Amino acid sequence: MSVPDAAATADAVVDEILSAVVADETVLEEITAGILARGHVLLEDVPGTGKTLTARSFATALGLEFSRIQFTPDLMPSDITGSYVFEEETGEFHFTPGPVFANVVLADEINRAPPKTQSALLEAMEEGQVTVDGETHDLPEPFVVIATQNPVEQEGTFELPEAQRDRFMVKTSLGYPDADGTRELIDRRADRDQPDPTVGTIADREDVLEFQRAPETVTVEAPVRDYIADICRRTRQDGRVDIGVSPRGVQRLFEASRARAVLEGREYVVPDDVRRIAGPALAHRLVLTPEASVEGVSRRAVVDAVLESVTVPAMERPDAASSAEQ
Repeated sequence: MSVPDAAATADAVVDEILSAVVADETVLEEITAGILARGHVLLEDVPGTGKTLTARSFATALGLEFSRIQFTPDLMPSDITGSYVFEEETGEFHFTPGPVFANVVLADEINRAPPKTQSALLEAMEEGQVTVDGETHDLPEPFVVIATQNPVEQEGTFELPEAQRDRFMVKTSLGYPDADGTRELIDRRADRDQPDPTVGTIADREDVLEFQRAPETVTVEAPVRDYIADICRRTRQDGRVDIGVSPRGVQRLFEASRARAVLEGREYVVPDDVRRIAGPALAHRLVLTPEASVEGVSRRAVVDAVLESVTVPAMERPDAASSAEQ
């Protein structure tokens, strides 16, 4: 799939979801960028903002198999990955796959389960496989985890382990709807006898696999690569940060920037692509100092400050440079 075709597919998916979900288009584009870059997405919001509906709508629009896992304090790792069950008829143990064996897995309210259970997703998210009783089982392709979580200040929530947060390509928030969105919700409730808007299928599994290959063809020139590296290094030098962006985070920002360029229909990355996706791609990876946490400093504010402090490279279109050489 070419970059223009991938951009057209992304636009069609976002438009289709907007027909049924009251959400900000920018947030849906950030989620799309995460999926396009073969990553996982973390949605954080208070209950009732449409996180679950959004995740299910993406699976429907992309024509992918969908599975939902409701995370609760008593959820066990085997409830996610599956387990071996003894069959009396054959006298053998048979592996029964868990709900993680789907193309799009909704990990609903992931931070309401204890860290041990949350960590059951680590291998799946990083390696595309799960190991149960010493046996490794491959997960289907594509494989995307869309996790939702409530703010950690709410009762009954657990902070996601740092290693778990680092596995998510992007973290974003749907937020409360604006005035028009709130009115639309009221109108839908008033017309309850009318069927709710539904999301149609825009693509299928093979289309999505081709869709995810498109960013691999996107050019990232040396100045932009240096810009990405400088941003990530600067997060480690900020006095409010205890642990900055990891090497994995550097690679994920690079991948997300290419995906952001695809959404714009461009075959090359510009600094603005990096700036637009840096917040969702980096903020959740930071570990703030205790002093910064007490003062209420947000991770996103740190990323914004870093972006302001790093010099933006001057760029020209790669094809224009080639023409000049000729």
